Amino acid sequence: MNRSSIWDGGDQGRAEPVRVRFAPSPTGFLHVGGARTALFNWLYARKHGGVLVLRIEDTDRARSSEAMVRAILDGLTWLGLDWDEGPIFQSQSMARHQEQGLGLLEQQKAYACFCTPAELDEKRRQAQKVKVAYKYDRTCLRLGDSERAKKVASGAEHCVRFRVPEGVTSYEDGVHGHVSVQNEQMEDFVILRSDRTPTYQLTVVSDDIDMRITHIIRGDDHISNTPKQTLLYDALGKKPPAFAHLPLLLGEDKRKLSKRHGAVAVGDYRERGIRSEAMLNFLALLGWSPADGQEILSREDLTRLFSLKGVGNRGAVFDHKKLEWMNGQYLNRLTPDELWPDVERELRQRGLWREEFTGKERQWFMRWLDLMKPRARTVVSLVDAGTSYLTDEFQYSERAEGKHLKDPEVASRMRSLASALGRLEAYDEEHIEKVLRAEAEKLGVSASRLIHPARIAVTGQEVGPGVFEVLALVGKERTLQRLERLAAHIERRPPASA
Repeated sequence: MNRSSIWDGGDQGRAEPVRVRFAPSPTGFLHVGGARTALFNWLYARKHGGVLVLRIEDTDRARSSEAMVRAILDGLTWLGLDWDEGPIFQSQSMARHQEQGLGLLEQQKAYACFCTPAELDEKRRQAQKVKVAYKYDRTCLRLGDSERAKKVASGAEHCVRFRVPEGVTSYEDGVHGHVSVQNEQMEDFVILRSDRTPTYQLTVVSDDIDMRITHIIRGDDHISNTPKQTLLYDALGKKPPAFAHLPLLLGEDKRKLSKRHGAVAVGDYRERGIRSEAMLNFLALLGWSPADGQEILSREDLTRLFSLKGVGNRGAVFDHKKLEWMNGQYLNRLTPDELWPDVERELRQRGLWREEFTGKERQWFMRWLDLMKPRARTVVSLVDAGTSYLTDEFQYSERAEGKHLKDPEVASRMRSLASALGRLEAYDEEHIEKVLRAEAEKLGVSASRLIHPARIAVTGQEVGPGVFEVLALVGKERTLQRLERLAAHIERRPPASA
């Protein structure tokens, strides 16, 4: 059976509905890689009318925490990825895991291993010396029944190892196609530790069986686990689910994405002003693309178009600039009313919010949002660019000063412009432009000699929205004050020769 028949609705061997799972470990925040895995499982379940189970793999009690569980749930909720069952906590099924591990021991599909950690470490060192890959040498499998029983009766500490059978283990991967592994390449792996706590390989298979999981979509870092887990399914008398392994996320240096590349937690991007719908869209295109190559896709579009046929088998680069570009596309589709809550939250955090924005200054605030929105990539960058409209406490850009304010004549030109604008009765874009261009002609300079310094005077920035819109929004009184402020600033500067 090829991978498309398994994954695209043609798996005649399965009468049960699609059941997938997302199984994060609460030892850290929701990583963007985990969020991408959750999204692909969600899309697959929704497209095929299936069930998404949320399982929290919290068996690492030392590193797991309730705070991390909450962060994972909050991240999924923010992205709009709902689940149908759960959250189910893996630690609550430990007795079941132990029971299945001991059952394999009784059936002689596993065996007791009495080798101490020190003995195993020495064997690893010896393998390193001769530069061969270490694999457990089955010392304890060769023990006689009486010798083994005697050790157990004496209370000798031991773990339980799965006995890897001879032969070949194969499966059809939803991304990589046919995968086949010689069993002799696998060592007899531990399924129960010496304290009888189950290992990852056993717990995940046991849970997936109990939860009736039919399809497993996870990252490429689990590929090496799949042959071992397939053998455990066989040993427990259950049909393995279909497997698909997604390409790993890479930084722009093509190395595995990690903290050295910057933010990797979903919550970090939320704080940076990325919208959930943009993040969802962006994550979907990390390793997958629709047949028509379209990039801006709604949740409904993604659900309709998603197929593992569109998933490549190479690592997907997490391009921060593209994420911000995509976020800007979504930002610009919003009305000021839709954008308002996020902007208000950001302004409150910066101490720039005024209650008048919901009252007598509402119309002005809506105009400000409309003016800032087209150039913004995030809410944070929108507020960064728009701060000078909200407060008089701003600095002039050094780059802008060096480029447009070196001529000492700029000071007198700004005062002349201020005088001309001060005589305006109708202070709107049309009249501001007419006066500025007339003043430039009067002074014998190009209009740009007034436009660039005027922009810097009222915003501190070199670039931004149209200067006539800017001057109109800032208002007549504040514009005149800022033109004078810039003129005084230029006159206070020491001569260039100094």
